[in-house]
Amino acid sequence: MQGAHILKDFDQAISVLRAEVLAMAACARHNLERAIQALLSRNVELANAVIADDDEVDEFERKIDQLGMDILVRFHPMATDLRTVISSMKISMNLERISDHATSIAKRARKISNSSEIQDTILIEPLYTLADHLLRDAISAYSDHNAELGASLHRRDKDLDKLHREVTATFGARIEQSNGRSQDYLHLILIVRSLERVGDLATNIGEDSVFLDVARDLRHEKNRDLSEGR
Repeated sequence: MQGAHILKDFDQAISVLRAEVLAMAACARHNLERAIQALLSRNVELANAVIADDDEVDEFERKIDQLGMDILVRFHPMATDLRTVISSMKISMNLERISDHATSIAKRARKISNSSEIQDTILIEPLYTLADHLLRDAISAYSDHNAELGASLHRRDKDLDKLHREVTATFGARIEQSNGRSQDYLHLILIVRSLERVGDLATNIGEDSVFLDVARDLRHEKNRDLSEGR
């Protein structure tokens, strides 16, 4: 009977851990969405809200770390259960960094809004769309134990990298034209860089989801096609 209680407690602890990770993911993604909205709509109040709400994501990370450590100490999980705990804790770290980038974007959006509107800001939107799709699918890969989806993110992230280079080059050319907006274009370049990093972090989450589902570490594999090596 005692064993049944322990098993029930363990299953509940794992369920709570996964639920907290998914709630954190939703919060981080929402922060990123609002940061871009603040930039495109020149909404200082929205930018301020994103900056303030970053504390909520930090609290999620602390809670997930504590839950994960408690599970490891109390239950000594093995195999898939151990991978669930490890992957969840690593994913929360990547989500916290994504929210940090959202906060950075919001701060730069607030500074840019102090000047007259820059039409080139619209070039940010396609990068955000690609980054958000990567993040959305990374979260789904974790939630649904979908290793195939998780593994696909590395290839798809290359599209974001390519667009990052192109838009950065465009903004860099604007700086060289010395039209008095060099500081604002520098902010835009750094926002583009943040979105590129969000793609990288989403890819990390996808790789953690692959490790969770099929116990493969793709980080150092040259060929990241999941169909190989099975």
